[in-house]
Amino acid sequence: MRLNSKIIIHLMGLLLLFNGFFMIMAALVSGIYKDGVTLDITLAAIVTMMVGTLAMFYTRGHEKVVKRKEGYIIVTFGWMVMSISGVLPYLFSGAIPDVTNAFFETISGYTTTGASILNDIEALPEGILFWRSLTHWIGGMGIIVLAIAILPLLGIGGMQLFAAEAPGPNADKLHPRITDTAKRLWLIYFGYTVAETVLLSLAGMSFFDALNHSLATLSTGGFSTKNASLAYWNNEPLIQYIVMFFMFLAGSNFVLSYFAFKGKIQRIIKDEEFKFYSGLILLFTVLAALVIYFKANVPVSDYHPMVLGTAESSFRHAFFQVIAIVTTTGFVTADFTNWTPFLTVFFFGLMFLGGSAGSTAGGIKVMRHILIIKNGLLEFKRTLHPNALIPVRYNEKTVSEHIVYNIIGFFVLYMLSFIIGSLVLGFLGLDFESAIGGAASSLGNVGPALGSLNPLSNFSDLPTLGKWWCGFLMLLGRLELFTVLILLTPYFWKKT
Repeated sequence: MRLNSKIIIHLMGLLLLFNGFFMIMAALVSGIYKDGVTLDITLAAIVTMMVGTLAMFYTRGHEKVVKRKEGYIIVTFGWMVMSISGVLPYLFSGAIPDVTNAFFETISGYTTTGASILNDIEALPEGILFWRSLTHWIGGMGIIVLAIAILPLLGIGGMQLFAAEAPGPNADKLHPRITDTAKRLWLIYFGYTVAETVLLSLAGMSFFDALNHSLATLSTGGFSTKNASLAYWNNEPLIQYIVMFFMFLAGSNFVLSYFAFKGKIQRIIKDEEFKFYSGLILLFTVLAALVIYFKANVPVSDYHPMVLGTAESSFRHAFFQVIAIVTTTGFVTADFTNWTPFLTVFFFGLMFLGGSAGSTAGGIKVMRHILIIKNGLLEFKRTLHPNALIPVRYNEKTVSEHIVYNIIGFFVLYMLSFIIGSLVLGFLGLDFESAIGGAASSLGNVGPALGSLNPLSNFSDLPTLGKWWCGFLMLLGRLELFTVLILLTPYFWKKT
């Protein structure tokens, strides 16, 4: 089968045009705040859009068909192209003059990881802060899902792209036409972002902070405009509760949000993953809150030292950190690694949970855990009744063996990637705690980690190779392993 290279290059050009358009938005924000980098960001936008236009012009006679192979290449290379071009505002403005650091910050944004190398975020110009948040928002629902919403205008079908990019093991469709699905997902995504911005503004945040944190919340990214992240508002509980609510929504399946707006509440109540996701968050919150209340110190406000918390502050910090890590958003209200060794291990374990399938969250995903657990328990029955056909059931439907094997294979590859990721970071000089924390956080797109990469620190002290390696792990986790790893197999490139 001949690879349709022209369609690949053509769509890379389309994504560059998207990126350039969002850069112009950042330049407008820069101009409004007169932060001195408006021309720098505008130049980055012009360069990006020129390259994109040239790529589309020289491949305008392409065959308008995207097969499965092209789909995988477009998704993986699309993320790379967006990340490479996304460094330009940082480099041109001098906000992050080092190429390695600029690329790390950019790919951390697009993969919605939220790990940063910046030591003084508040010193950045508003236009750069907004661009930083936009990289989250673009990557959250998926730049490819955004692109396929307009592919019919180019005469190209988008099903193969959606299959490669759609987060989670099930790419639920809200409408028979894939482009209509993409549009509905983006409408919900955009609506939630607007709603959170309004609520945070009413709760006391400045409009600029509210907008940036909404972009980061709905994408489950975690970039903040403050050095202390959401701990900056520890004395304003309402702000943190609003962020928690939208983190919960962002970590749940967006298809369920669509059903909610259509009045199909029963679909939500009966959904196994949503019940498991909600139940685990509640259970883990109660457990963490009890430990914090009786054993740990929590910050009461910005202006008070760490003290033994009240019932409300213990619950709030527990709820916030549980939901921030489960949904892989990565906002922090305190350094949870200082909350007793038990909670350090506890939150490290949560990095492997992940949000719901069909959400913007990273990680393994709750649905995969459910099916792995169910299949494991059924093995006891199969051992006792070897001749019986005992299928795994999910939402009262039989799950095919193919899907079960796929999920088991994903889990094995995920843990293997974590082990290799940790070994490489250890080889590069990180201590044990920092190595396993950095690998788990990068692969799960969580953000804060352990050791020297703890929630109140950042990734700036990583060696150069370590930053590139963590960037690779972020991409691997964001695209759910197979999309990236399949490109590294010899048989993918064989002509068939």
